[in-house]
Amino acid sequence: MQSTPSIIVTAQDLERLQQLLGDTDSAHAERLDIELARADVVPAEAVPTDVVTMNSEVVFEDLTSGERRCVRLVYPAEVDSTRGFISVLAPMGSALLGLRCGQEITWPTPRGLRTVRVIEVPYQPEQGDRSRAEQALAVR
Repeated sequence: MQSTPSIIVTAQDLERLQQLLGDTDSAHAERLDIELARADVVPAEAVPTDVVTMNSEVVFEDLTSGERRCVRLVYPAEVDSTRGFISVLAPMGSALLGLRCGQEITWPTPRGLRTVRVIEVPYQPEQGDRSRAEQALAVR
């Protein structure tokens, strides 16, 4: 049985991902499309700080192997395995998108079903945007 926790996606990420999926034909893209269809969509400024959004850095644990990894979730053109940048179209990228700290999901990968848990979101671009906006308001 696969767990399907609730997920949150920003409206901007949803729009960009739908464009990407319109140009992509693969089983991984189809799984991501199914996930996006069930996501709670929020404005970027309303996304909780512990949610994995596009370009977020996320620490997760593979509960199947016990391994912990820190990766950045990116669009396919930005993939760089030497820097830990994984594609949202990769099985693990699709699994992580929209999860919050503490949530788990079981997801099919080339190595079989894997259960992962989000441990931390050390960087989320929307949080950086909020900080700049708050600083600008404080100056006024």
